[in-house]
Amino acid sequence: MQERNTLQKQIVQQKLAELGDHPTADEVAARVQEEYPTISRATVYRVLNKLADSGEAMRVRINNGADHFDHQNFPHYHVHCSICGKVADVEMPIEEMEKFLQDTSGYRILGYTLQFDGICPKCQKNQSKQ
Repeated sequence: MQERNTLQKQIVQQKLAELGDHPTADEVAARVQEEYPTISRATVYRVLNKLADSGEAMRVRINNGADHFDHQNFPHYHVHCSICGKVADVEMPIEEMEKFLQDTSGYRILGYTLQFDGICPKCQKNQSKQ
């Protein structure tokens, strides 16, 4: 059964793309409710989860933290700031590693998640001022 393209879904997709910086569901909900206060937080969460489940958006699972969402749904990787929680894209060729894993393990790789943790430039600057 094909998923309906509801007005709420369109609004959530638009706000996710506008934010563009890997927001949490709370951040998307806050942005949606600024303009559309009748759309509930629960609806935003439900739409984001459906978008991630269908592959229309990417869920970025953060170890010991809230999931973030990415409007870019092509395979790519992320780095997470351990201080401020910011998530950013990482451009990195990983196809060679995937081939190496397949060749050495005999497994056919179906998918993977890769998250780097570190301290973003802004937080590094703030630390150096202290």
